[in-house]
Amino acid sequence: MPGASQSPKILQFKVWLVGISPMIWRRVQVPASMTLRELHGVIQVAMGWEGIHLFQFTLWARRFGSRELSARSPDIPLSELRLRSGTRFRYEYDLNGPWEHEVRLESRHEADAQRTHPICLDGDGSCPPEDCGGVSGFLAQCEAWTAPETRDDFAALANFVDQLALKRSTGTSIDAEEVDGVREALERLEVRQSWQGKPFSRKDVNERLRNTEYLDLMHQQW
Repeated sequence: MPGASQSPKILQFKVWLVGISPMIWRRVQVPASMTLRELHGVIQVAMGWEGIHLFQFTLWARRFGSRELSARSPDIPLSELRLRSGTRFRYEYDLNGPWEHEVRLESRHEADAQRTHPICLDGDGSCPPEDCGGVSGFLAQCEAWTAPETRDDFAALANFVDQLALKRSTGTSIDAEEVDGVREALERLEVRQSWQGKPFSRKDVNERLRNTEYLDLMHQQW
């Protein structure tokens, strides 16, 4: 492994999903004393995954990850990896998918007494749903949001609102069949909305990190 100078106590990483545009990414700061397994838990929380699949890091042509993958133990402190600023490595989750993440060490910092770590500083993009078929499946589901069937359901809702206002003004009753049609359109739209993934909220991520949920997710596998 290449050498590096004495590392400050805090490491800042940018993590993004490979093969998806617009980019789905997060920026986190973690203690250098944190292990790769703990970083796995932090990435799970930051990205929005559920920790239900195997994982592995590929670094310096070595694999660290789930025991079932015959990889090296991820219980190694980041400080021992002697990472240089700008170093990139691969993090994979759900290898049947798979979801490939690029991880880059952006910078090093001294610990800030006013800030708890780990912490998510920024990010963008909704986390894909678990078990949606990887990148290709997720992109196909995203395209469904702009499909003609979706536009037809929105048009049906708009038409119902117009008819509702008209019937109320004239005292005409609402047809039960029309109500059923609207309810079905709403159900279809709700399903398509769930395909778009879990929206990113830095506030929610940091609350989960403060509650140390990453310590649970770093061991959770089905």
